[in-house]
Amino acid sequence: MQQNKYLFTSESVSEGHPDKVCDRISDMVVDSYLSKDPFSRVACETLTTTNKVILAGEIRGPKIDKEEIINKVRDCIKDIGYDQKGFSWKTTDIETFLHEQSADIAMGVDSKDNKDEGAGDQGIMFGYACKETEDLMPAPIHFSHKILRLMAEDRKKGILKGIEPDSKSQVTMLYENDKPIKVTSVVISTQHTKELNQEKVREMIIPYIKKSIPENYVQDLDLKEIYINPTGQFIIGGPDGDTGLTGRKIIVDTYGGAAPHGGGAFSGKDPTKVDRSAAYAARYLAKNIVAAGVSKKCLIQLAYAIGVSKPLSIFIKLANGDEDKIETVKKAIDENFNLSPRGIREMLKLNNPIYEITSAYGHFGRKPSNKGEFTWEKTDKTDIFKV
Repeated sequence: MQQNKYLFTSESVSEGHPDKVCDRISDMVVDSYLSKDPFSRVACETLTTTNKVILAGEIRGPKIDKEEIINKVRDCIKDIGYDQKGFSWKTTDIETFLHEQSADIAMGVDSKDNKDEGAGDQGIMFGYACKETEDLMPAPIHFSHKILRLMAEDRKKGILKGIEPDSKSQVTMLYENDKPIKVTSVVISTQHTKELNQEKVREMIIPYIKKSIPENYVQDLDLKEIYINPTGQFIIGGPDGDTGLTGRKIIVDTYGGAAPHGGGAFSGKDPTKVDRSAAYAARYLAKNIVAAGVSKKCLIQLAYAIGVSKPLSIFIKLANGDEDKIETVKKAIDENFNLSPRGIREMLKLNNPIYEITSAYGHFGRKPSNKGEFTWEKTDKTDIFKV
C-alpha cells in the first residue's frame, strides 16, 4: 500500500569530499586516455589519505607518461582547492600503478567475426526520472547537490572566505500523495579554517539554503531544524581527515535513494563498461518518457551478461495508474533504441572525454553542454514516446 504522507531524505557531498577527490582523479584518467584515443579502455581506481594519492587499474590505449598523469592529478587537487598541511596539490605524494588490461577480459568484450562487442561484465543498471523538479530529478537530491555546488562556486571566487573544500549536505522533505510539499530539515557540514567560530560558519552557510531551494518549500522551515556543523567544528577534513576511495558515493551520484541502484560505480570507467554507459542510457530513456508526458515517474532496469551484446531484460515501472502504458513504452524502446554497448556509446556519443565534470554533484539532472557533456540528459526523443 502506498503511503499518503512520509518523510524522505537524500544527501550530497562536495567535490572536496575524500571519495569525490578520488572520483575526480579517476575520471581525469579516463578523459586523458579518451582524448588521445576514443577507443581506449580504462578502469582506474584511486585512493587518497594524508598527503598521499595512489592510482591503480587497467588500461588499453596510448602510452601516457607517468609524470603527465601525476601533473594532472595535481591540477585536479589544485582546482578542488586543497593546499593544506595534510593535503596539498604542491606536496602530496602521488603514485600510479596503472597497467595493461587483461587479455581474457578483452577477448570477452571485443567485437569479432562481424558480431557486436559484448558487455564488459554482467550486471543490472537503473534509470529514473520524475516530475519533482525541472530537471526531472527527485527533489531532495536535487536540492542537496545545489546547496554544495553554489557553496563551491562562491568558495572558489573568494566569497566564502575561510570555508574549505570538504562539505556534506542532507535535505529531508515531507511528501503527501507522492508529491514533495516542504523541507522539514537541512544538514550542512563544511570544513573551515580555525579562525572561524561556529556562529560565523552558520551565518555564512544558511543563505545557501534559500538560494538553492524554492521559497514555497522552506517558508515554514524551523531554524532549529537547520543543522550546520552539528559536531561543533570541522577543521580537519578532506583526505587528511578521512581516507577516500573511488566509487563509494554511488547513491549520491544517482538519485539519492529515490530509485534502486544496481551496485556498480561510474567513475574511473570508460564507456564500454555498462555499469556506466547503460546507467546513462536508462536515465536517458526514463527522462524522455517522463518528458513526453507518458507518466509522472519512470523507472527502468537494464540487465547484461559479460560477452553478450544485447540486454538480457528491460524492466519498466511507471507511476500508479499508468501500468497500461508499459507495453507501448517497451515496444517503442525495442523499435527505436540499440541498447548494445556499442549502440549506447554511439547514441549518446560517449567516446568523448566528457567525464571529469560528472565526478561531483551528480551524474543526472545536469545541463547538456556544447562540449558533448551530459548527452543522456537531453529530451530529444519525446516524440517516440508520446501517445
